[in-house]
Amino acid sequence: MSGRFTLTTAILLALAVTGARADAIRIGVNEPLTGPFAASGTYVVNGARIAADEINARGGLLGQKIELVIEDNKSNPTEAAAVAEKLITSDKTPVMMGAWGSSLTLAVMPKLMDYEVPMLVETSSSGKITTSGNPFVFRISPPSALEAETFAPMVGKLGLKKVDFLVLNNDFGRGAATDFGKMLKEKGVQVGLTETMDQGAQDMSAQLAKLKASDSDTIMVTSAVDQLVLLFKQMAALGLKKRVITTGGSQNPDQIIAQAGSAAEGTMHLTTFLPWIPEKTPDPKATEAFIAEWKKRGFQFAGVTESFRGYDGIRAIAHAIEKAGTPEPAAIAKAFWSVDFTGLNGPIRFAKSGPAGKESGQSKPDVYIIEIKDGRVVVPTL
Repeated sequence: MSGRFTLTTAILLALAVTGARADAIRIGVNEPLTGPFAASGTYVVNGARIAADEINARGGLLGQKIELVIEDNKSNPTEAAAVAEKLITSDKTPVMMGAWGSSLTLAVMPKLMDYEVPMLVETSSSGKITTSGNPFVFRISPPSALEAETFAPMVGKLGLKKVDFLVLNNDFGRGAATDFGKMLKEKGVQVGLTETMDQGAQDMSAQLAKLKASDSDTIMVTSAVDQLVLLFKQMAALGLKKRVITTGGSQNPDQIIAQAGSAAEGTMHLTTFLPWIPEKTPDPKATEAFIAEWKKRGFQFAGVTESFRGYDGIRAIAHAIEKAGTPEPAAIAKAFWSVDFTGLNGPIRFAKSGPAGKESGQSKPDVYIIEIKDGRVVVPTL
């Protein structure tokens, strides 16, 4: 009797859980909320929440509300993979967004293949993400090769002669050095040193001393915002005054200005969004509305340069779910190929990238160069 009762209870509980989940379409969010990338991951999550609230205010998707299931990957690749498996198997999310850093996203990708669940990649830039043959990956951020391609016409105007690199010792950083280095050589620019640093490193004086002694005119840097602040302060302390250009579009220049002060003066940054000049963005009204909502929620403007990724990421997922007509992984993955709308940083539509028959989707956002001048963000005249 007790065995039958236990079985019946288990069935009822399972049905109750299934019913509760049927009330909302769940979207997994796998981001770094602690660890070295925590600031950036938190901005992305807050942008995602704004998108979800807007969608739900309009009635949701397919007659249901959407629910973000947000998990912290702790800026750690092993944790990112574990989070992805939890979101898929335990939380039953049919689609995910993540995972900020390239190493984090690459660690997640085998799980997408194992369970055949699609993921929208909002930030990562390693070329391997969309060229390794994973048909469940759809990326709206530019790979470093695309970023380098877009930067190429600016090289001559900036007068670059010899460039050194200082990059994170991971897929994000090393990939940027490789792709930008190749482009620069093709443009006739000499490529010098490539120095690396761990993502949690606090003292970069050894690398900076080598870069100071180099005869390069420019240093290209690839890292997250908190480490960039440290770098600029240490450069100033060493009297290193070469031109600095950061890549990756994740610099958060307003945070750099606030925390690095005069040490950031004159630094240049490649970015994929121009919130400082809404009228120059692809959809000025949408940009203004997003910034207004961001401020209304009490967030500092500095986070906008990261948060828009989460906002556009969830909107892209919502378009795919609507086109799929069902919150099923296979249908959503197929529907991503039909997504076509204007995001805050340009058109979001996916072109095939990678081996035939196993292509990933890659969108092509706009890329801009900005400069910190007199303590504010400006678009330089080139």
